[in-house]
Amino acid sequence: MAVLKILLPLIVGLCAYYFYSQESFSAEMVRGKRVLVTGSSTGIGEQIAYEFARMGANVAVTARREKQLQMVVQKCLELGASSASYIVSDMSNLTSAQKVIEETKSKLGGLDYLVLNHVGGNVGLHLFRGDMEIVKRSMNLNFFSYVQLTISALNMLQESGGSIIVMSSMAGRIMSPFTLEYSAAKFAVEGFYSGLRTEMRLRKINLPITVAVLGYINTDNAMKEVSNKMTMEPSSKEECAKEVVKGGVLRRREVIYPYWSQKFILILRDLMPNLVDQLVGKSYKLENIS
Repeated sequence: MAVLKILLPLIVGLCAYYFYSQESFSAEMVRGKRVLVTGSSTGIGEQIAYEFARMGANVAVTARREKQLQMVVQKCLELGASSASYIVSDMSNLTSAQKVIEETKSKLGGLDYLVLNHVGGNVGLHLFRGDMEIVKRSMNLNFFSYVQLTISALNMLQESGGSIIVMSSMAGRIMSPFTLEYSAAKFAVEGFYSGLRTEMRLRKINLPITVAVLGYINTDNAMKEVSNKMTMEPSSKEECAKEVVKGGVLRRREVIYPYWSQKFILILRDLMPNLVDQLVGKSYKLENIS
């Protein structure tokens, strides 16, 4: 009963916040804006690029695979992008990441939205066997390259009054088994960008940062890597992209998707952490993880 007395007002408060804080959102807010989306040859990044394209933005996409990027650019133009271009880059190379920003400035003349979405390393579910190289590779791709892109783009974003949209994960809020190095990188992302947001505010620099906390999404990579190892049902990548773009354009602190299931777990984690550990454990098919 004591737990219910705590949970009930929290849930009511969340419902009130959700239904009464929906700001006006329209394509005109984005039309003509300059957007860079990393990791956009497939998955959530691809869908985010399409959302910005539908609203008439100037979209630049980047990833390693040129052929896929060419197809994304073509579809962006068909959907109504003011312009669309691509930059081939490997984010495991921080110099290459830095050059992406230089090329973006050359192609777009500036930047209004920096969308940090790429992911790399051994992101499938697996047992941790103490391989330090896997940990370093994950931190390099999933954290250090984000910071490098941000540092390189700061001047352009400040000049335009732009903002940053950062893809995080529930694995960056609740430590996840069987993907320890990825989870650690996402915790680092959460810490860095939450701190950067506050520092910018204290320095009176207008740089909104939206952190997107995502659950299990039905991207091609997720379906390939973890679908037979999880008991949960994935959520739509298209709907996820819509919510992320909306939250980023409205300059919200965070986007949680899917909202209700993820938010409930986050609240429960603080009240009953042992129970959350048990619930998380039941999400995995242990016999399929090697």
